[in-house]
Amino acid sequence: MLKDRKDTGQNRAAHASAPRDSPPPSSGSKQTIASDIRRDVVRSRTIVSEVQRDVTDTHAMVTDIHRTFVTSPKERIEGRSRLAQETISGESPPPPPRACFGRDELIAKIIDLAENLTPIALIGPGGIGKTSIALTVLHNDRIKQRFGGTRRFIRCDEFPASFAYFLRRLSEVIGAGIKNPENLNSLRSSLSSVEMVIILDNAESILDPRGVDAEKIYDVVEELSHFSNICLCITSRISTIPTDCKTIEIPTLWIGPARDTFYRIYQHGEPSDLVDDILEQLDFHPLSITLLATVAHHNKWRTGQLSEEWGRRRTSVLKTEHNKSLAATIELSLASPMFQQLGSDARELLGVVAFFPQGVDESNLDWLFPTVSNRSNIFNGFCVLSLTHRSGRFVTMLAPLRDYLSPKDPISSPLLCTTKRCYFARMSARVSPNSPGFEDTRWIKSEDVNVEYLLDVFASIDPNSDNAWEACINFMRHMFWHKQRLVVLRPKIEALPDDHHSKPDCLLELSQLFRSVGHHTANKEVLTQASNLWRKREGGYRTAETLMYLAFTNRALSLYQEGISQARESLKICERLNHKLGQAHSLRCLAWMLRDDNQLDAAKTAASRAIDIFTEIRVDGYGLCQSHRALGVICHSKGEMEEAIGHFEIALGMASASNWPKELFWNHYCMAELFFDEGRFDNAHSRVERAKSHTADDLYLEGRGMQLEATFFHKQGRLGEAQAEALGAVEVFEKVGNTLELEKCRGLLRDIRRGLDEPVVIHGLGSDGLGHQ
Repeated sequence: MLKDRKDTGQNRAAHASAPRDSPPPSSGSKQTIASDIRRDVVRSRTIVSEVQRDVTDTHAMVTDIHRTFVTSPKERIEGRSRLAQETISGESPPPPPRACFGRDELIAKIIDLAENLTPIALIGPGGIGKTSIALTVLHNDRIKQRFGGTRRFIRCDEFPASFAYFLRRLSEVIGAGIKNPENLNSLRSSLSSVEMVIILDNAESILDPRGVDAEKIYDVVEELSHFSNICLCITSRISTIPTDCKTIEIPTLWIGPARDTFYRIYQHGEPSDLVDDILEQLDFHPLSITLLATVAHHNKWRTGQLSEEWGRRRTSVLKTEHNKSLAATIELSLASPMFQQLGSDARELLGVVAFFPQGVDESNLDWLFPTVSNRSNIFNGFCVLSLTHRSGRFVTMLAPLRDYLSPKDPISSPLLCTTKRCYFARMSARVSPNSPGFEDTRWIKSEDVNVEYLLDVFASIDPNSDNAWEACINFMRHMFWHKQRLVVLRPKIEALPDDHHSKPDCLLELSQLFRSVGHHTANKEVLTQASNLWRKREGGYRTAETLMYLAFTNRALSLYQEGISQARESLKICERLNHKLGQAHSLRCLAWMLRDDNQLDAAKTAASRAIDIFTEIRVDGYGLCQSHRALGVICHSKGEMEEAIGHFEIALGMASASNWPKELFWNHYCMAELFFDEGRFDNAHSRVERAKSHTADDLYLEGRGMQLEATFFHKQGRLGEAQAEALGAVEVFEKVGNTLELEKCRGLLRDIRRGLDEPVVIHGLGSDGLGHQ
C-alpha cells in the first residue's frame, strides 16, 4: 500500500510540473482549441480519480493500523491462518470410514493431542484399525475447524521406500509446487507457513530401520515432528518412530463394538452366541471381523453355516472375492526388510510362538531354543514389528495371526520338535515334596496351558508314542502338586488300548486331578479302570496304591465301609511285599476312613502306627507331616484337645521348615476348627486368616478358607459377614468346578439368607433354590 501511495504522489508531481503559461496555440485554429479543451478535461478526471484513490488508500491504512493495534494477537494469528488455509494448495485427504465402532475415547484423546499440535504415533499390528482411527480423527469437526484445508494424508506404502520418493510425495501433498526436492530445506517455507496436520499412514514401509534410505527418511520424519505449527500423526506396525511422538498402542475391540462391526456388514442372520464365540476366537481383531462378515455376507451364509465353515476352515475363510485377506496383511510384515534381517530362524521361531496358546515365556528362551543363537534379538524384532506383543512374561500374538502362522504339520517343524523335547525333559524331574528340586517344578504354574496343548496335539499325531505318554504322566503329577485343575486329556487316555504300557499310570494321575477339584464320581470311574489294569498286570504295590486312592475317593463320597475295606486290602498287599512306605501310607489312609466312620480308637491306633513307620524309615517327611495332622484331627474328635494341638504344632513346624504351603494351610485350618469348638473365636478367626495366607494361588484352598470363615460367622450370628464370605466361596468353587464343595456352600448360603429374611436366590440356581436349571 505504501508503494502505491508513493507512485500516486509521483504522478501528481509530474502533472504539476507542466508549464502553466504555455505558449498560446496557433491562432485561428478551432480544432487545436477543441483538442486542448478535451485534453484538460481528461487531466481533470485523472486528478479526481487519483484523489479518490488516495482517500481509499488512507482508509485502508487506518484499517490496517486498527487491525494491528486494536485486535488481539490471537485474532491476528487466526485471521492470517484462515487466510492461508483458504488459499494454500495441496491434496485433500481420503474420506473417513463409514463406521469406527468402540473407539470414541481413543479418538477423543487423539483429537486433544492434535489440537495441541502434539506429534502422535498409532502403533499396532496389521488390521487393528490404525488407518480408520486416523481418518476418523482427520474428518472430525473440531479438526476441520482448527486446520480447515490443511489436513494432509500420505499413504507411505503407495510409493517406493526411498528418500527421493518420500520428499516428492510430501511436496505434492502439502502443495509446495517443487517437483523433485533434494532435501527438506526447499519445503520448509511451505511447511512452516500455516498450521497443518499431516498423517503418515502405514509408515512402517518408510521407517523400517533396514530400508535403503531408512536413516535419511527417519531424520526427515523426526524433523517434521519438531515443527511447532504441524501436528504429525504416524500410523505404523513398527515402533521405531521419532521419540517425541506420543505413542498410542491400538487395542483390539471388545465384544460390543465387535458385534457392531460384524452386523453392520452381515445381514443374513440374527445376533447369535455362535457368532460371539467366533468373534472371541478372533480376539476381536477388527480386520478379521470385517473380512469374516464380508465373506459371510457375500456367500449369504446363515449363522449355522457360518459356524460350520469357521470350524472347518478357521482363518482360511478370511479372504474376500476382491483378494483382500488376512494372509496378505500378515505377509506384508513378513516381507519387510526388518523381518528379513532377523535371519533364517525367524519364520520358524514365529511359528513356534504361534503354536503355543500362551506364546513363549521370555525368561525360558535359553532352554527352550538352545539352537537359536540370537533368540533375544529375534523376539525383540517380533515385538517391534507388532507381529507379537508382550503379555506379562510371555511373548504372544493375536489369535488370527496365531492361526495363520502356526505350523500346519507340527512334526515338520524341527524347531517345534526341539522345543517339545525341551519341555518333556524338564517335566521328567521328580515331583515330590520330599525331593530337593521340588521348588523348581513350580514352573508348570505359568506354562500349564502350553504344555497341555503340546501334549494334546502330539498325542493325537502319534498315539502310540511312549515318549508323549510318559510326558503326559509327568505333566499331571506337576499339575496335582502345583495347579490343581481339570485337563483335556481324558478321552485320549481312555482310548489307549488296555495293554498300552502307560495307560494305568495315566489313569491314576488323571484321577488325582479329579479328586483335587472335587469330581469324585469321575475320579472313582478312572481309578476303577486303573485298579482293574494293575490287578491284571502285577497285583503288587501299584495295585495297593490305586486301592488307597479309591479309599480316599469313597471317603469323599461318604462310602466309608467300602473305603475301609480298600484301605485294609492295600495294607495287606504292602505287608505281604514288606513295603514299609506303602504300609505307612495305607495306615494313614485307613486312619482317615476309621475316623469318618466314628471308629476313633482304631483310627488313633492306625495313625500312630503310620507315624512310627514314617519315623523309622525316614524317607517321606511329607507323609509323616500328613500323619501328624491326621492324628491331630482324630484327637480333636475324641476331645483330646491338648494332644491334638501338639500334633498340629509338630506338623506346622515340619511344613514351615520345608515350605509346604498345602500342609501349612490344612494344619491352620484344622486348628481353627478346634479353637472354634472350644469357644476361642478370636483364635479361630486368626487361624483361618493364617490358613488363607498359605493358599499359594490355589483357588480350591482359597474357597475352602472362605467357606470355613463363612461357617464361623454364621454360627456366631454375624450374618452379613457370613454372606460375603459364602458368596466369595461360591464364586471360587464355580470357577474350579468343584461340585461337591459348591453344593455345600450353596446350602450354607441358603441358611444365612434365611437368617437375614432375604429371598433365597443364589447365582447358578433355579428359582426354587435347589439348583434346577
